[in-house]
Amino acid sequence: MSPPHDDDLLAGRYQLAGVLGFGGMAEVYRAWDTVLCRDVAVKLFAPSADLDDRRRFDNEVRTLAALSHPGLVSVHDAGGSDRGAFLVLRLVDGHTLRTRIARGPLPVEEVRRLGARLAEALAYVHDQGVVHRDVKPSNILLDRAGTPYLADFGLAHLTGSTRFTRTGQMVGTAAYLAPEQVRGTETGAAADVYALGLVLLECLTGRREYEGGDVEAAVARLHRPPAVPADLPADLVRLLTLMTSLSPHRRPTAHDCAHALATGTSPTVEVEADDTLHQDDLVPLPAPRSRSTVPRRKLVASAAGLVGAACLAWIVAPTSAPAETTQPATATTAPPTSTIAPVAEVATETVTATVEVPVVQQPGGPVAQQPPAPGHQGREQAPGQVKEDKPKPADKGKKAKP
Repeated sequence: MSPPHDDDLLAGRYQLAGVLGFGGMAEVYRAWDTVLCRDVAVKLFAPSADLDDRRRFDNEVRTLAALSHPGLVSVHDAGGSDRGAFLVLRLVDGHTLRTRIARGPLPVEEVRRLGARLAEALAYVHDQGVVHRDVKPSNILLDRAGTPYLADFGLAHLTGSTRFTRTGQMVGTAAYLAPEQVRGTETGAAADVYALGLVLLECLTGRREYEGGDVEAAVARLHRPPAVPADLPADLVRLLTLMTSLSPHRRPTAHDCAHALATGTSPTVEVEADDTLHQDDLVPLPAPRSRSTVPRRKLVASAAGLVGAACLAWIVAPTSAPAETTQPATATTAPPTSTIAPVAEVATETVTATVEVPVVQQPGGPVAQQPPAPGHQGREQAPGQVKEDKPKPADKGKKAKP
């Protein structure tokens, strides 16, 4: 076979072969480096990409050029051509974690090994001041030996640098966003730990924890915590619960996660004294579809009991003021934009959306409900009501004096 002509090579060097994946702003090709004689992956960005896509391309190039770790997909080259800007990456010959999960749940020991390596890679990234912001199964590549590699740093953010998105916007994949990303607040390393926790939970269960549309999946985590199976090892249950905590301060670091997964121990998280969970952290939303198996009769009986208790409270204390009601939080979303990983299967669920979460403050602050006094369970007195002492009955065998 005659060597390829320079006109057939990208930048006069890379011979493109089959397409490994594609997305809204780029395509990934298997390619041959004619200079170093090796297989590579070429991420080719469309010339018609908008300004945000070009910024993300530049961001990915600069970020990957400054990182070097065995758990990351390394960058070999970058440049421009008449076909658009391109990025040359290490070719991971295998598939994505998303493809592996589609075949069924992973064994616990395999999840520990995979999670420990990914946590080590994230710990290194965080030590360099970088936040990935888009950790998900389709951005995790597995070679033929099952070794994971973290890919696609297009949405990565350097701590302290200029943000590409405005405050109040969320950037990432809806199903794996941390609560602070949904609120549009400042995102730190704890957001990556949260996403990794959801990824490991998905590996163990074989399904996504937050299903549904983009906004529904994103906001659901503000309404309920992830359901960690109780039949898992106790240390793994505690670790996943901490990693997916609503408060970023309660989550362990990536270093702690790697150590806990490798040794089978539970991490110790130090919580600041003023780091308390307020009611405003939760968003009042309609309850999602429940997976509960409670019989219908019990549910009906519980509902009847609640109605009866409410009526009794109204009769006993008719002068009490009605509780203030709030409207459910609203969320708006912009059309989704895709990201891409240098593998055969490419994620297309990355979204950029604006979520408005109203904060409702009740006058006078929260009111704690006091339990009934001992010996008077189930009875209440209205304000100002005085309990009258009943006369004691006369002793048996004694006659009352006239």
